[in-house]
Amino acid sequence: MPDLQSILIRPARIEEVIDLRWTILRAGYPRDAAHFEGDNEPTTHHFGAFIDDACIGCATILRREFEHEPAWQLRGMAVSANLQKSGLGGRLLDFAEQTALDQNHSNLLWCNARVPASGFYQRKGWTIVSDVFEYPQAGPHVKMMKRLPPRVR
Repeated sequence: MPDLQSILIRPARIEEVIDLRWTILRAGYPRDAAHFEGDNEPTTHHFGAFIDDACIGCATILRREFEHEPAWQLRGMAVSANLQKSGLGGRLLDFAEQTALDQNHSNLLWCNARVPASGFYQRKGWTIVSDVFEYPQAGPHVKMMKRLPPRVR
């Protein structure tokens, strides 16, 4: 396993993260299934974790209301299979949350989390706010949300 401190987490282009998204989140489906609505909106932010040029983790945030309130939706979060449970996902999520705060749009984040991943999000301060529902191509999910503390200036 690589040293987590040697992994670079940075803003990324969709083209840099799409193959990992496809491999981890849409295995067995055409590659196009890993492109999500909103990926190309100007206010959407993609993030990648890289070793050299290899993307080993990714996440996306986009502006989507949650219960009639301005918010960020977290989508397409994935970590290479051999690095899951290594702490990399937590670092990626921290980076996404900080970026959301830096944008001055909203401090509310939400996502449709796969049921097996819901414990990860709960450990990072997210709350389950729905019953389990089935998401096409991806299995059972729950809605989760987190309100970030206001940014200290």
